[in-house]
Amino acid sequence: MVAVDVAHPPPRDQPDGVVFIGNRPTMTYVFQVVAQLNAGPGVVLVKARGNMIAKAVDVVEVVRHRFLDGQVELGAIRIGTERLVNRDRREANVSFIAISLNRPGPVPPAPAAP
Repeated sequence: MVAVDVAHPPPRDQPDGVVFIGNRPTMTYVFQVVAQLNAGPGVVLVKARGNMIAKAVDVVEVVRHRFLDGQVELGAIRIGTERLVNRDRREANVSFIAISLNRPGPVPPAPAAP
């Protein structure tokens, strides 16, 4: 288990291929995932903790069924518990989910402008 200080979150630099789900609107994360998948073949990992787990599932489903229907494969889904230090300096268990999306093969070309 990893202890993370919630009062001092890590820097905003997120690694390529990883989208952390937070308080922003769902479509913000959908566009981030689609942009990373459109950058080339590879895996994008959608991660969330606690109350944001439902939003992570929503993001993945919107990407899979509305934006890139039939173009991405659902990969491994990991769930677990992390032990965090909250604002009151108390340790708490928080559930997490990590969902991988894979876009195999070449990215289809963009449609030509009329």
